[in-house]
Amino acid sequence: MQKRSPIRKCVGCGARRDKIELLRVVNNKGEILVDPGGRTPGRGAYLCPNMECFDKAVEKNSLEKALKFEITDEIYEKISEEIKHD
Repeated sequence: MQKRSPIRKCVGCGARRDKIELLRVVNNKGEILVDPGGRTPGRGAYLCPNMECFDKAVEKNSLEKALKFEITDEIYEKISEEIKHD
């Protein structure tokens, strides 16, 4: 029997998908990081790896709410570059 990946919700579009299909953004003691491996400790939020979901998350401010941390434009730029890189 094959083990299923946990289901997580995208903070941009609200779609529920397997954890491995989503990009994890983590608040690790006040430092916001993109966590492709999903193992960095800290409070995490998940995004579909496309710019539409990222734009929705920025517009709704849902990434800041999920991470409980104020996110600067510089951090948003770093996250968008990571999405474009994939």
